[in-house]
Amino acid sequence: MFHSYREFFPYYVAMHSKPVTRRLHLAGTLTGLALSITGVLTGRRTLLAALPTLGYGTAWPSHWLIEGNNPASFGHPLWSLRGDFEMIAMMLRGRDRELTVVARDWLTEHPEHRTASNWKGRDLRLVA
Repeated sequence: MFHSYREFFPYYVAMHSKPVTRRLHLAGTLTGLALSITGVLTGRRTLLAALPTLGYGTAWPSHWLIEGNNPASFGHPLWSLRGDFEMIAMMLRGRDRELTVVARDWLTEHPEHRTASNWKGRDLRLVA
């Protein structure tokens, strides 16, 4: 389906069309990363599991319960990991609104990926 990461990234963003989904990804990933770094610095190796546990533990349910789709990582695990970090970097730089536009534009061009949760009614406006 995708031939490059650059082609994949707008799809990845579209699968995170709602700001609350992106915020849950941000919280889970950054909390997991902080705990994993703490584990490395303190020698508490059990904390290294925090990144995948908290990262995926908050992200995956948000897809099913909020977006109404499956996580992109199921089909593209490495590109999804890269996409998550790129999406979070954009959010930390104050570019979350831009992500909403990317999601809306991609879903407009690819109606087969719309869900009842991320697309509203006949006017085809992205749900905020």
